[in-house]
Amino acid sequence: MRRVPGPCARWDDEDADFIREVLDLVGDKWSVLIVGTLSDGPVRYSDLAHAIPGISQRMLTLTLKQLQRSGLVDRTAYAEVPPRVEYSLTGLGTSLLSTVLELAAWSADRHAEIRRHQGDYDARNA
Repeated sequence: MRRVPGPCARWDDEDADFIREVLDLVGDKWSVLIVGTLSDGPVRYSDLAHAIPGISQRMLTLTLKQLQRSGLVDRTAYAEVPPRVEYSLTGLGTSLLSTVLELAAWSADRHAEIRRHQGDYDARNA
């Protein structure tokens, strides 16, 4: 029997499948940006779309539904004319917030270094 070191050695196949599913959701670029945008409280759908550069209406809708399904985001519809819908983090979503913000900050802080490595790699492998 071969034993592989690392974090995956601690989990059985069922746990590993679920962990991959959750990481696919919370590690998705749109999920990270949505969770970060909701950090200051409820936000209307149109304001979310405006606050997240490059996200399409379809991706925003699909990602919000997945975040709702997993219990990270709440959707509140108000019976008003015109209709108003707001999204907010749940307690579970809030518990993810510091991790998401740290990941985004890490990415921004290392942007130039990562781009340099990508350029070097591309030049070597062209």
